[in-house]
Amino acid sequence: MDTLQVPIEVAVPDRVETMVVELGYRGGAYSGFAEQKDPAIRTVAGELRHALELILRREVELTCAGRTDAGVHALAQYVSLPVYGDECDREGRRIVHALVGITPDDFSIRGLYRADASFSARFDALRRHYRYRIALGETAPIMAQGTAWWLRQVNELDVAAMHEAAQLLLGERDFKSFCKASSAEGISTMRCLEQLDVHRIEEAGEDLIAFDVCANAFLHNMVRTLVGTLVEVGRGAHGPVWVLDVLEARDRRAAGQSAPAEGLVLAAVDYPLGALVPWDGR
Repeated sequence: MDTLQVPIEVAVPDRVETMVVELGYRGGAYSGFAEQKDPAIRTVAGELRHALELILRREVELTCAGRTDAGVHALAQYVSLPVYGDECDREGRRIVHALVGITPDDFSIRGLYRADASFSARFDALRRHYRYRIALGETAPIMAQGTAWWLRQVNELDVAAMHEAAQLLLGERDFKSFCKASSAEGISTMRCLEQLDVHRIEEAGEDLIAFDVCANAFLHNMVRTLVGTLVEVGRGAHGPVWVLDVLEARDRRAAGQSAPAEGLVLAAVDYPLGALVPWDGR
């Protein structure tokens, strides 16, 4: 005898939008952005998720613009999550105030936005901007300590040669040589590198070398390996055109070392115009 099938009613929220948090953080105390299987391991996502769940009083699922590695910092990481019904009407000032109060002191809540229900901080990003900073010489940096690679045995790098080499890497290319080997298997390693400028800067009275990098997306350890490879050029171990041999090798072993995580900062993420609206600005 046939069994009568009774339809199960599923509650559908009357409104669905996306909340987007612009987040800065110092990454030294965290094992990267992504949460780990062991809940005792501190991660950026774990701290932010905990705060948002206390505020919204429910479980949340986060999507970020780029999963930074352990020790990497951010000035403007974007994290999105869906919000439902009355949550869409909460006062943004109160949400930000609560986030500031709950999250650790090495977090900075830089902004709160709303977007369409389909918005993803990861997949809607047009490009990501990173900055890597190096301090040279035997005297330790003070203000840049912990946020720059201190090359204490090196008093000078040829910035012009590094910049010249960097320009040879621009465009749509296969960056397999600049990707962590274990992460390159089974994925496309083609990326469009739009900017890679090497120049001297002064911050808080300290002389540093900055690498400003922009691409549509990045491979695992790509920026840090680009920097480590260019430092080989800066030291005079290779000429600028050597980086083309590294690129063509499509082998991580051909490139230079991966620069330490502490010098890397996720500086900005670009989204389509109008995709993000200030939470209280509608």
